[in-house]
This record gives sequence, structure tokens and C-alpha cells, in this order.
Amino acid sequence: MGQGMGPIHMNEVQCVGQEKSIWNCPFKNITSEDCQHMEDAAVRCNTPYMALENSIRITGGRTRYEGRVEVLDTASNGTQSWGLICGEGWGTMEGMVVCQQLGLGYVNHGMQETWYWDSSNVTDMILSGVKCTGNEMSLSHCQHHKTVSCQKAAAKFAAGVICSETASDLVLNAPLVQQSVYIEDRPLHMLYCAAEEDCLSQSASKANWPYGHRRLLRFSSQIHNIGRADFRPKAGRHSWVWHACHGHYHSMDIFTHYDLLNANGSKVAEGHKASFCLEDTECHEGVSKRYECANFGEQGITVGCWDLYRHDIDCQWIDITDIKPGNYILQVVINPNFEVAESDFTNNAMKCNCKYDGHRIWLHHCHVGDSFSEEAEKRFEKYPGQLNNQIS
Repeated sequence: MGQGMGPIHMNEVQCVGQEKSIWNCPFKNITSEDCQHMEDAAVRCNTPYMALENSIRITGGRTRYEGRVEVLDTASNGTQSWGLICGEGWGTMEGMVVCQQLGLGYVNHGMQETWYWDSSNVTDMILSGVKCTGNEMSLSHCQHHKTVSCQKAAAKFAAGVICSETASDLVLNAPLVQQSVYIEDRPLHMLYCAAEEDCLSQSASKANWPYGHRRLLRFSSQIHNIGRADFRPKAGRHSWVWHACHGHYHSMDIFTHYDLLNANGSKVAEGHKASFCLEDTECHEGVSKRYECANFGEQGITVGCWDLYRHDIDCQWIDITDIKPGNYILQVVINPNFEVAESDFTNNAMKCNCKYDGHRIWLHHCHVGDSFSEEAEKRFEKYPGQLNNQIS
């Protein structure tokens, strides 16, 4: 299931099975004995059999892992028939639910057109407006229109999926963001490339170029693939975009969102949508690099490797020139549009408490996804700001 990240709290846990919490089980303190992430414990939970796979099927694909999605409809008189799902708005999250419901692992692609899988005599659209969070046990648990409303009602525009037994799983190294953050006042004459790639806020266009500067919140991003499949861009080489300023191809238009939020969750700094060139910067011991950006190389992140974007490279920042001193939340979201399928999207967002006094900046409590308890998350959201710069 891949290696975890961050601190390791417990070792040699011995439960009898009756404990209400794993903390009630005897264990060794991790400081007394060395333990590596390659030894991380994992569980596979048993879901009670609910016959959920009997109400859905995929047809027409080359293998049992792909095809047009068909759902079983029960009429008021009790008769049952198969029908199609409108492909409008269909995507990764909806496909994820279908693949899990059928026991076919993870979604690889959610398809909005399926004319190439036209082998079934089922032609009626019986479901539209399907919206899932990805955690539902059945497609019937997702939101959908009460009555079918589909502009493209032909069978070739029905929803489909490609499933896979394995998937990638990206996660940001939160402690590194906290350790590497700083402010830089960068002269405008050094930011022409960045302006060309929309890495500055809109007010930069009204600046007196090349005089003056922009205030930048800089930090490093180290993105690990802890899944069971390589993370590969959805777009093929033919559609990659060449960036002359930086001298490489970008394989994804939007790979991360960098945002500064106020306490209400509203954006106060214009969110920078970063497009990246994906490669293996470093890997765990025994894992070989497979992807590099140089010479129009293949792009991606190998399982057990990470892609490092250092704090000192272009666009690795948020433009905070127009931000007033105060308490904020720094948020980084990887793969925000779910453009590439992953086994887990809950760990794609990282948040930090941020204190800015107009001259300096401090980050606190940087954490990924749901790694905080509910109580700790509430404390995080009510963070009043740092009182001093002393290390406690």
C-alpha cells in the first residue's frame, strides 16, 4: 500500500481486539527503537456483502475493467430494465464509485463519450446530473437529477469508465513547506518570465515595469507518490506545452493550486495555478528513477519517488504584494481538478496557519488532509495568531 510520511508514533503494537482505541493497546515508544516507513502498518477492512454490484454493470469494453456504465432501474410495476447514464459532468469521482462498487479497484478514467463501446442494445438514458464525492459505496448514494435532463441524449454520449487494480497517490511533504517558507521582495526586471506564465497577481500588470518589486511568499514543494502505480499526466506528448522561458514542457496545465485564505476560507491572495514538468527528483532506496523533463523526456512520478520544486525556482510562490498584515491559512492542493486518477484524494490538500506582520511570516500546524483529529482541526481553524517569535 506504499510507505507513509511524517512522524511514526507507535511500534510493536499488541492488541487483544477488545480495545476501543488503538492507543489503549500496549506498544513501544518509537524513540526507544528505530523504525522505518517501509515497516508502516496497514489494514484492509472487510465490508459486509450488500450485493451492490448487482445494480450496475459495464459493457462493451475490451476487458472487464472498462466499458459503458449501465444501471438497473425498477419501474413502479416492479419490472426491471437496464439504462444508461448521461455523460455530461461525468468524471473521476463518479468513475471511482463505479469501480469500487463493482470490485474493480480504482478508476483510471471517467469517460463522457462511449461511442467506441457501442455493443449493447441498451439505449435509454435513465440517470443524469450524477455528482459523487468519491466515498459513496454505491452510485445510488450520489446526487443526481430527480428527472432526467441530458442535452446529449444519444447513447454515444453515455458515461463510461476504465478501472484499474492499482492507482497512484500523491501527498505533499507538509513539514518541508513549514521549514522552507520565507518572504522575498523580487525586482520586477527579474519577473518577466513569471509574468508571462501568470505567476503574479493581476495588480502586477499595472506596475511600473521594470521598476519596483513584488513581495513573494516562497516555499518548497516536495510531492511524493506513495501509491501503487506511477503518476502519469493525462495528456499525451503531442499536447504538452513548451515554456520557452523555463526551457521545458509542461504536461499538465494545472497541477497545483497555491492559495492564501482568510479565516472564513475566502481567497485573499490571487490563487496561483501552477503548471509543472513532472519528474523523479529522488527515490527511496532500491527504487530507480524513470521520468525526467530534460530532452523531451517522459514525465511522471514513479511509485516510491518524489518531485521536488525548490523555493528558489520561478513561480514557486504566492504573490502577497497586496496583502495586509494578519492571520491567514496557506493552502496547497495537488491535482485539484482530479485530472489524473488517484487511490486517495483526501491527502491532496495541505493547510498551514500563517501569521504575517508586514515584514516577516511564520507558518504553524502544517498538515495534510484529514491527518488532524476533529478537535485539532477546530483549534486550527480558530487559530488566533502567534503571540511572539519564541520557540516553545
